[in-house]
Amino acid sequence: MADDLSIAKGTKQEQYTALIPQIKGLLSGEDDLIANLGNITAALKEQFNWLWVGFYLVKQDELVLAPFQGPVACTRIKKSRGVCGAAWQQEQTLIVPDVEKFPGHIACSSLSKSEIVVPIFHQNKVIAILDVDSIYLDEFDETDKKYLEEIVGLIVW
Repeated sequence: MADDLSIAKGTKQEQYTALIPQIKGLLSGEDDLIANLGNITAALKEQFNWLWVGFYLVKQDELVLAPFQGPVACTRIKKSRGVCGAAWQQEQTLIVPDVEKFPGHIACSSLSKSEIVVPIFHQNKVIAILDVDSIYLDEFDETDKKYLEEIVGLIVW
């Protein structure tokens, strides 16, 4: 499928509501995981213009960098290290209003000010995470949590 993304305006909820059917369309008929992760990152980055949007896949005892959009990133992250490792270990979405105040934050980019990390489950086990960084403090909230969790739920593993 090679369609342009229709960028929505309005509230954060309105933007997600317009974006989710487009993501479903991008995923429809495509069973390649990497292609689908790539399109999800691109759609989120285009819609919200966040600093960094990407996935890390659990491989043995590390998170390993997968498709992303934004500046270069940390390649491997151990469980419990930084926000990504903490979300993996705690098996829950973490919203960090100010990354400088998060103990053990891994600064892949000095431009990052806030972050949300969403674990992705398969058979009740975390198999990947979605990581999103913003240049603004306190960018993410419960609305982002709700819709990003819905979006990662669309991925077929």
